[in-house]
Amino acid sequence: MPDQVLLIDDDEALAELLAAYFQRYELSLLAASRPSQGMALLRQRRPQAVILDVMLPEKDGFEVCRDIRRDSHVPILMLTARGELSDRVVGLELGADDYLAKPFEPRELVARMQSLLRRARLEHPPGELLCFKGLDFKGPGSKGLEIDPNLQQASLGGRPLALTTSEYQLLMLLARHPNQVLSRDDIMQALKGNEVEIFSRAIDISVSRLRQKLKQQHGDQYIKTVWGRGYTFVGEAASGAEP
Repeated sequence: MPDQVLLIDDDEALAELLAAYFQRYELSLLAASRPSQGMALLRQRRPQAVILDVMLPEKDGFEVCRDIRRDSHVPILMLTARGELSDRVVGLELGADDYLAKPFEPRELVARMQSLLRRARLEHPPGELLCFKGLDFKGPGSKGLEIDPNLQQASLGGRPLALTTSEYQLLMLLARHPNQVLSRDDIMQALKGNEVEIFSRAIDISVSRLRQKLKQQHGDQYIKTVWGRGYTFVGEAASGAEP
């Protein structure tokens, strides 16, 4: 079955051209000319990737990217009219995975999309829901931390976590290695290949932000600092869950 890609761009001629071109490479294109339509298709059809134009009616592509990242980690490639550094930086900071300046060659767009899809399959292979108890776990009815590798989403106490792509990848990496100390070098090596620049200080900042999002009012903490060595995930797997 071909991978499904959602294009959010008000250029209907471009959508028609790409739909025909993508078929040559076993890619199926969904097209939306307005952000509201695109968000509806994203929820209903769950495409494997999104191509997002910056210049859109209703709201710009940066705001749409932010909306998508509130509850989805689907790969996003942004199309920019100018290809300026500022546009690229803003897009990547908001959670986009790649960018391409207009005008572009359809073959390059396909190549970049295939690369994003391959990386997504490697980083987020299909798997079972990962469930971890809260530190004050009170029994089967209580919900702790849940990570869904298929939807690339995480929730805490039954509420979705608003994680950036890098925060989700960091959480998944740590949760896949519970009670193991991962150094900054380990984390940098594992996350190498992301479009964002990764360096030692950035790891500390990402861990700090992720930790704040995981911390509940009663003080639950899933990530511990092992001074001088790195970080470790201390969540206890809930019954029937396999990290």
